[in-house]
Amino acid sequence: MKGVKKLNINVKRTLSILEITVGFILICFALYLDVSGSEHSMRGTILTAGALLVILGVYCIPTRKHRAIVNVLFLFPLVFAFAVTVLVPFALGIFYSFTNWTGIRFTEFVGLDNYIRMFRSRDYVYSFVITFIFTVFNMFLVNLAAFSLALLCTSNVRGKNFYRAAFFLPNLIGGIVLGYVWQFIFNKVFTSIFAGSASMLTDPNLALLAILMVSTWQYAGYIMMIYVTGLQSVPKDILEASGVDGANRWITLFKIKMPMMANTFTVCIFLTLVNSFKQFDLNLAITNGAPSRILGLKPVSSTEFMALNIYKTAIAKNEYALGQTKAVVFFVILAIVSLTQVYISKKKEVEM
Repeated sequence: MKGVKKLNINVKRTLSILEITVGFILICFALYLDVSGSEHSMRGTILTAGALLVILGVYCIPTRKHRAIVNVLFLFPLVFAFAVTVLVPFALGIFYSFTNWTGIRFTEFVGLDNYIRMFRSRDYVYSFVITFIFTVFNMFLVNLAAFSLALLCTSNVRGKNFYRAAFFLPNLIGGIVLGYVWQFIFNKVFTSIFAGSASMLTDPNLALLAILMVSTWQYAGYIMMIYVTGLQSVPKDILEASGVDGANRWITLFKIKMPMMANTFTVCIFLTLVNSFKQFDLNLAITNGAPSRILGLKPVSSTEFMALNIYKTAIAKNEYALGQTKAVVFFVILAIVSLTQVYISKKKEVEM
């Protein structure tokens, strides 16, 4: 009986391994068809069949840790969706950045040519600089405005719940719609109020200021809600004790409240950093990169941030490989900057 049972286990294990192997082969074949630009109509079916075979093989394989395998399989749909929509496209994007990809297929590898073209591009270097400047100012303005509003909404002022809803409302409006509304305000309303004045969007420096104003107005309400939560999480007994010891409002704020909500500042600064670096919809709707600025005897778009520059390279100019190269570098820069910010903020939390 033991011999028969052992034989059955071996057969099940062999079949399971065979199913897993065939499934991986089908998945790899489907990905090859996609990368090679094949118009084979069964790519999706082959990929799905391969995934199902892998799942079935893993589920049926005889092991003492079968329950753990079942738990992993329940997570598989989410992990698979994340891999298909994020990990695989990201890996393919890195691959395409070394080719002459046209958005449909590629015919040859070009090595680092796309990266060399990118760093030699005056408009891309300028877009990086202007994005960095915008990010620094936007982080400061949004967090300053949001924290000030949070202090107002956690004070004893009447109607503070109304203020919270009113300040948060702009964040619910889509960036494209909001951008076109503010474009109308800058071009028509402000110029009518201040008769004879030109629109802010016609001046390279003032156009950047205009985007900063709208971005702060839109995003400060969202960050305010996080600061409100952080302020409300400060223990009341500590605040009462500080009042008994004679601490005034400012000492309580700077010496007690702010140090105790250091983790809130880390989250808010991270969110504003990432949001500022990825700014696209307002940039597109308000200025679309305009107006032009002369830089080294050549015109560049004075308010074209990195995300908009990537979009125009790929979509407007049909240079998909170069656009993908810029997107890869954009991801690397954003990852380095954001991780550095979180590391520094975490160290500050410990010091506080």
